Amino acid sequence: MKPEHVAIGLLGLLVVVQTARGLRARSGGRRLAARARRLGAEGEARAESLLREAGYRVLDRQVAASYALHVDGEPLEARVRADFLVQRGGKRFVADAKRGPEASRADRPATRRQLLEYRHAYAVDGVLLIDAERGAVREIELPSPERRATFAERASWWACGALAGAAAVWALRA
Repeated sequence: MKPEHVAIGLLGLLVVVQTARGLRARSGGRRLAARARRLGAEGEARAESLLREAGYRVLDRQVAASYALHVDGEPLEARVRADFLVQRGGKRFVADAKRGPEASRADRPATRRQLLEYRHAYAVDGVLLIDAERGAVREIELPSPERRATFAERASWWACGALAGAAAVWALRA
């Protein structure tokens, strides 16, 4: 057998092996994605059951919302999608179902950021974090940041107070 034939045969074998590896990796990714979708659907079904058991009425599922922000003066629309919109006791909540010990912890930065974004994007009374694996529905309180009055606002209140004081002194003298 000639060396050229051996080289071509090895090259052909390499092409077949690499093609098989690529197909396997691609189908493995699809299998993982399908598994993740199935687990997500199971988790959401469990979360919905937990919400009902906790006395919440599910108003909607996979609820989309958006809010506007500006980047260097240019408007940008941010879109979000929450798992549930629910109601209990006359209050509306946006609810996010999580799976896994890390994702469902409110002390995790990514989870906190998502909950803050939901609170901002949805016109609701509160935010719920559902741990489907542990069977817990948690109400997360996200207080609004205190806004400090601007100098102009403080000055105008001071001026109003000074005018009211001056009017009181003038009225007492008369």
